[in-house]
Amino acid sequence: MPTAVIVFKYNFMKVILVACSGGITGNIIFTNLSAVILKWTHIYREKRNIKKKIFTKTTRRMIRIKQRFGLAGIAAITPLISQPIGAFFAEKFFKDKKKVVLYLSISVIIWAIGLYFILFLFHDQLEVWGII
Repeated sequence: MPTAVIVFKYNFMKVILVACSGGITGNIIFTNLSAVILKWTHIYREKRNIKKKIFTKTTRRMIRIKQRFGLAGIAAITPLISQPIGAFFAEKFFKDKKKVVLYLSISVIIWAIGLYFILFLFHDQLEVWGII
């Protein structure tokens, strides 16, 4: 996002188009890839007769996150934790791919617009600090 802002010199439409298209494409790819990985691990566990532990510390934490925040919460924090990890968690908890991609894409658009305006408003301060 900051690179797109610098390259396109704060042209709003170009920056948002580049940032959102990359994020949405990543959401689609990683959601489908996560579904394949989850399906493969399920088949592998069945073939090897590997029993999954039901209540571990990790599974309890994941269930708590799902119950507390839902798909919207996972989508909101996905740009912070990374697209592949967020898409994997969303696909693991919610099997409706269209809904997962929609929520993650809306999150990307909101984050892109928010970051654009933060960079736009604080451009002078960021130049003084040598960030931009």
